[in-house]
Amino acid sequence: MTEAAPVPVVDAHHHLWDLGVREQPWTAGLPPLRRSFHLDDLRPALRRGNVTATVLVQTITVPDETPEMLALAAGEPLIAGVVGWVPLDSPDVATQLAGLRGRPGGGLLAGVRHQVQEEPDPRWLCRPDVRRGLAAVAAAGLAYDLLVTASQLPAAVATVRALPQLRFVLDHAGNPPADPDAAAAWRRDVLELSRSENVTVKLSGLVTRAYPEPVAASELQSWVDVLLAGFGPDRMMYGSDWPVCTLTSPYDQVLAAALDTTSQLSAAERAAIFAGTATRFYQLKA
Repeated sequence: MTEAAPVPVVDAHHHLWDLGVREQPWTAGLPPLRRSFHLDDLRPALRRGNVTATVLVQTITVPDETPEMLALAAGEPLIAGVVGWVPLDSPDVATQLAGLRGRPGGGLLAGVRHQVQEEPDPRWLCRPDVRRGLAAVAAAGLAYDLLVTASQLPAAVATVRALPQLRFVLDHAGNPPADPDAAAAWRRDVLELSRSENVTVKLSGLVTRAYPEPVAASELQSWVDVLLAGFGPDRMMYGSDWPVCTLTSPYDQVLAAALDTTSQLSAAERAAIFAGTATRFYQLKA
């Protein structure tokens, strides 16, 4: 790392999986990820980075994964929150969320997400049944992680405006396109999304945007500058996206890049990005 983290860090976005429990089909074309990743693999890097709490995020749309993550978090003080999955288009989302909260570790359920980026319908978030499910997430006091492609950002804008009672966070900054010709639309839509006060954004998933090529430091900085202009530090949070980030960068370099691209900010502003926003947004317990 180029410098020490300014405060104890909350990593608001990482994954864990065990291929002995279930396959991760989405990794089929990503050989470096075709193995199990456990918390003990990550722990040394977290210690080096002064990371004192994390948010564990779902990877696959199967009902069994979320209870497993909650049970893991119940026995692991480092995991302060879990973002799980329920089928948002189901008529009984509220019942399913209540069931998850009644399981071991259920009090650590902080939010829900769905792999919208895999949905063929670019307006999937706007479907009435999905909106009904999102309203149930809001009623449960949980947050919702937006995992979308840049082309799905207009639907995200419409959805966050339709549900002002729900706390949204945009994963991976809305996946800015590495193609400069497509970047203008991403900037426009991300800034439009930032106008809704119920939305925050994760400074995560950016180092792999040009995979298998590395992202240039100047391009990474340009993306972060857009996020700062729209959301400001109080609505931004750091996330490593480990182990996906290891496709191009080890954990230490990911945290270093986040620190470098925010080095112009005040100590209070960086404290928000690296701990305060995630703690507040996900209502994490100390």
